[in-house]
Amino acid sequence: MPVLDSAAIKVVDYDPIARDLDVIFTTGRRYTYFDVPQSEYDALMEAPSAGEYFNTHIRGEYEFREHKQTPQRK
Repeated sequence: MPVLDSAAIKVVDYDPIARDLDVIFTTGRRYTYFDVPQSEYDALMEAPSAGEYFNTHIRGEYEFREHKQTPQRK
């Protein structure tokens, strides 16, 4: 999974066959965005600001699912 130099996004991963974009934010929250074109992923990776690109071009444009974190046992 590529790690981004971003204040908002920690890690992204892309499945070109399923066209799923997984995003882990610096807050630890993880989302999968569905039916994202390869060109959108490529542009995100090349953007001067990944967070700004994400907010402008991906958030609110694609269906998504948030992955709920399972509480860790002590």
